[in-house]
Amino acid sequence: MPMTITEKILAGHAGLDSVRPGDLIQVDVDLALANDITAPLAIEVFRDLGTEVVFDREKIAMVQDHFVPNKDIQSAQQVKMMREFCREQKISHFFELGETGIEHVILPERGLVLPGDVVIGADSHTCTYGALGAFSTGVGSTDLGVILATGRIWLKVPESIKLIYDGKLPRWVGGKDLILHALGVLGVAGAVYFSLEFTGEGVGQLSMTHRLTMANMAVEAGAKNGIFAADEVTRKYMSDRSDRAGSFIQSDPGAEYAREIRVPLDSMELQVAVPHSPDNVRPVSEIGPVKLDQVFLGSCTNGRLDDLREAAGLLKGRKVAGETRFIVIPGSPAIYREALKEGIIETFLEAGAVIGPPCCGPCLGGHMGILAAGETALSTSNRNFVSRMGHPDSKVYLAGPAVAAASAIAGEIISPAEIA
Repeated sequence: MPMTITEKILAGHAGLDSVRPGDLIQVDVDLALANDITAPLAIEVFRDLGTEVVFDREKIAMVQDHFVPNKDIQSAQQVKMMREFCREQKISHFFELGETGIEHVILPERGLVLPGDVVIGADSHTCTYGALGAFSTGVGSTDLGVILATGRIWLKVPESIKLIYDGKLPRWVGGKDLILHALGVLGVAGAVYFSLEFTGEGVGQLSMTHRLTMANMAVEAGAKNGIFAADEVTRKYMSDRSDRAGSFIQSDPGAEYAREIRVPLDSMELQVAVPHSPDNVRPVSEIGPVKLDQVFLGSCTNGRLDDLREAAGLLKGRKVAGETRFIVIPGSPAIYREALKEGIIETFLEAGAVIGPPCCGPCLGGHMGILAAGETALSTSNRNFVSRMGHPDSKVYLAGPAVAAASAIAGEIISPAEIA
């Protein structure tokens, strides 16, 4: 029976020859993930089960990234609980300050996720790893606590929606624009419990950075997961990152899809999501003058080295607008170090930006960039709901790194074409 990539991965991890959408199956988990917000409850669930030892200390990752460096007593207590549990259980992949960063940036960077894996995380943006050809999805802390004990999870096999990207990418257009456009077509509930499969000529042009951005925001359409077929781009990215080979899986000809959507790239403009929803998407040319109090470059969506490079290329020799704050947070220590070597950090500082340590920062309204009442921000993150980054009376627009950098210079939302 022909199957999609997602169906093949789930069948293999359930020990089955084949599965169909709607099947309820129990699958083995290759990597279980939690962060400083979600780990404490998962640990409590694990304790309540009466299990003394985790299922596999090599297949668990715990990353402090949301409220670190600790912003208050409560966040310090949460990290302390996670740290002590990892020491007790001898969990290999616990990331302490100095080596920690954003979980969905660090795990691919460290080679902890490979094509064909099943990754389950207590964080909604765990779907990011579909960029590598893995099945990855987010769950609640209760489910994660059970996985810590058993290494298994019950899943319903999702139906699939195929997004086919045709043509060539125009200048500046990248993964953030492609996924924002998809959200504009699908809506925030248009793919609830579906698998979004990204295909077509345009996908072959995308670096891993852009693929990670797209898979990351699949959940904004309600999708169970987003996924790319692993290819030579994947192989090159994974080179020297892991001793495991991974499984490079393709969908079968004749595999069934609930819906197929063709997206022409040749005429696509840079996309911007306007308040207060990621699916409220318009081309940047239709935004009009929007004065900005703050621009944020970072997050698990756009905090990678290529994102910083693109922004720095526009900022070189220019200054951030006098009444606009520009906050830059690299996604990991490795990215921060390389950005230092390449002069990217210096470019940001000379332009008037503020650089933060690798973490989620203001993305979730955590710290290091909270908005006051009446303020407007443009962010490269993934959500712009009411109160997402601060006061309920603030506004957040979403866009990619090029629009963010150009807008920081102008003090209002503009296309990079206006200054390049």
